Amino acid sequence: MRVAIVKYNAGNIQSVAFALNRLGIEPVISDDPEVLKSVDKVIFPGVGEASTAMAYLRAAGLDGLIPALKQPVLGICLGMQLMCSHSEENNTPCLDIFPVAVKKFPPLLKVPQIGWNTLCDLKSPLFKDLEEDSFVYFVHSYYAEMNPFTIATTEYILPYAAAMHKNNFYAVQFHPEKSSEVGAQIIENFIRL
Repeated sequence: MRVAIVKYNAGNIQSVAFALNRLGIEPVISDDPEVLKSVDKVIFPGVGEASTAMAYLRAAGLDGLIPALKQPVLGICLGMQLMCSHSEENNTPCLDIFPVAVKKFPPLLKVPQIGWNTLCDLKSPLFKDLEEDSFVYFVHSYYAEMNPFTIATTEYILPYAAAMHKNNFYAVQFHPEKSSEVGAQIIENFIRL
């Protein structure tokens, strides 16, 4: 099983690599299109800001490559947001894999949401062997609106898509690599898809 982590100017790549190491997988960390096309699974993580991340992806030619990948792809946090059509963060056009808008949380509670929250309405093999209301770890100020591709929801100020699935693309707003046993199960489930 060859797994690649997309290398770009967004943090958290090493944490994802360590999570894969704990499952006995040594990932390739790369921004080389040929490498990304050749592996069995691709993980597209990210912590950072949407417009600078998209600028890097465009400069590296990854903005066209990622939506064209045929193997299972998992977007994490900023990776999930960049897989949407548009982000309110600096009015950024994104990859448009999911025709979904990314919006900023209204300032009714502390923003960003930092900490543990529950996953509800689980609807995918990505969540095999997990219970409703399992806790996972979030850090974000922006969220994907509820949409037909939603496979898990979370509520913080309002309900939003905590995870999405379309064709070979999966995406999660939370950080499975920082979500203890629940997160490890989700990563393992993705690897087994």
